Amino acid sequence: MNHKELEKSKIYVISKMVEYISNSVISRTILGKLTGTINVLAFDEKEGLPEKISPFDTVIQIIEGKAEIIIDGASYFVEEGECIIIPAHQPNSIKGNKRFKMILTIIKSGYE
Repeated sequence: MNHKELEKSKIYVISKMVEYISNSVISRTILGKLTGTINVLAFDEKEGLPEKISPFDTVIQIIEGKAEIIIDGASYFVEEGECIIIPAHQPNSIKGNKRFKMILTIIKSGYE
């Protein structure tokens, strides 16, 4: 995972910031602060993230393709241009049957 922030005051094409790599999940940090992070990720076909529980709310925005987001056992199929909020403290995982790209935003403030 690349944790170096992007240069500020510059225009980026988010969908071109990460490329697909066979059998991999690629991540690039857009912004990383103590109060939260924004990352863009590219998932190859049949790749995903295993179930986990985060102490913070997480926003998933699909910017290319379609993904299955599983929150507390319920499946949500999120398509390009759509987003879903994963509530803090809920078990969740991400699956992709085909390649997809997403923006993952974690907000850490408000839980003090």
